[in-house]
Amino acid sequence: MLPLDQKGSAKPGSNHKRFVPLRRQYRRVRIRMDGRLLHCLMVSLLLFIIAVSIFQASGMIGAITAPPAEVLSSYKTSSLLILYLLRLMTLMPLPLTLFNFAGIVSFNTFPRKPKLRGSTLFGPFICFRVVTKGLFPKLVRSNVTKNLEICSQLGFDNFVFEVVTDEAVQLPKLPRVRELIVPNEYRSSKGTLYKARALNYCLEEGINYLNDNDWIVHLDEETLLTESSLVGIINFINEGKHDFGQGVITYADGEIVNWLTTLSDVVRVGMDYGMLRFCLKFLHKPVFSWKGSFIVSNAGVERKITYDFGPDGSIAEDCFFAMSAWRDGHTFGFVEGDMHEKSTFSLVDYIKQRKRWVQGILLVLFSRMLPWRCKMGLSVMILSWLTLPFTVPNIILVLLFPLPMPTIVNALCGFIGGTVVFLFIFGAIKSFSLRNMGRCQYILLCLAPILVAPLAMIMESISVIWAIFGHQNHVFDVVNKESNSTSKDLESADPVETV
Repeated sequence: MLPLDQKGSAKPGSNHKRFVPLRRQYRRVRIRMDGRLLHCLMVSLLLFIIAVSIFQASGMIGAITAPPAEVLSSYKTSSLLILYLLRLMTLMPLPLTLFNFAGIVSFNTFPRKPKLRGSTLFGPFICFRVVTKGLFPKLVRSNVTKNLEICSQLGFDNFVFEVVTDEAVQLPKLPRVRELIVPNEYRSSKGTLYKARALNYCLEEGINYLNDNDWIVHLDEETLLTESSLVGIINFINEGKHDFGQGVITYADGEIVNWLTTLSDVVRVGMDYGMLRFCLKFLHKPVFSWKGSFIVSNAGVERKITYDFGPDGSIAEDCFFAMSAWRDGHTFGFVEGDMHEKSTFSLVDYIKQRKRWVQGILLVLFSRMLPWRCKMGLSVMILSWLTLPFTVPNIILVLLFPLPMPTIVNALCGFIGGTVVFLFIFGAIKSFSLRNMGRCQYILLCLAPILVAPLAMIMESISVIWAIFGHQNHVFDVVNKESNSTSKDLESADPVETV
């Protein structure tokens, strides 16, 4: 028994105080162990799914009971060549799969919530920049207000929220909010279009107000900050190791407008933890490009690179910018924490969004402004995308037309398929919260993407066909981002003065 006084407190000179930090230290160790244990379970699940997939690819599915010579003789030569070509095309995503596998295995998939290192009072000046055409003013006003609340909760006030728009969105009159309207007559030197044009306008002399040591965080209209992402951004900037960074975005927070597109998008969360994290955290290069939101960028470096890429760099301006920064020798890092966005509200918008990505990346790939050493990863990614309409039918063809295949090919196909299935499941695990729903519902939602995956691949295939055979390659499709239940309109607030 520890010596206590009459009030039940430890007497001076007793060792009671020594046990408090020990308890706290034990609690911290237990939390760390829980994260490591969950990571080990995820890696075990990944290896189990891959093993099952390899077993199925090598044995149960497409099993050959007749001798190979007899099977081959049953096909015409032309049919045989086509079938083998289609089977071998399934190996195209192997490099992407290896990077995803490395990212999942190498780094903790359940990291601790980032803690602020340093004071927010003396932190960097950050410009949160949102570019919009002005089509969804309610959404923009609502999300700016929500993001301001996140900064206020953390006690961070060295920032400005800047909305760059073609049409006025009438932002509420709030401190640290700026609405910048891009003039209709503005033309860049290379004729840049769409979002890249607006981003480049911000960097023009007389418009830009940021110093070289300031930072820009690029957000989409629907992007919502979280405390963890804000802490991660501040820590990333204070470390001062890299000029650019990016983190994870999830798509299932809050109201879900379309379950099919949301469940299809969970694989993107898995890929963020996989190949994106491996490329940025280990290689410090955007080998397979990056996303157009949650971009942390040094203002001085961004102004040197600019967004004036011409029409060919205006469809996938985020990809073109990343490749340009890589070309110029700048390094990239991974930002801890996650932000929230919404998946597209309809299947048509889902396809249109992917179509723009395919067309934009193709234009980047064939641009003479970028060296091929920076586009090798892009070439692998786009080839995997372009062959999707040919590889998806293999799910059925492998059953209808079995072929003798080398064991290594079957094993690699199983490895690719198993990893993709895991990325869907893992993305759902990271997207949905067990605290906000029942255990059964959570388990069902984590398994549901397996059923939705074929639909997602079919929609991706349609987007590829549309991108290739569509007549217009320089069209920036804008998808609907404002649902009927968007947060209440803020029109009652006084608008800020536009500049």
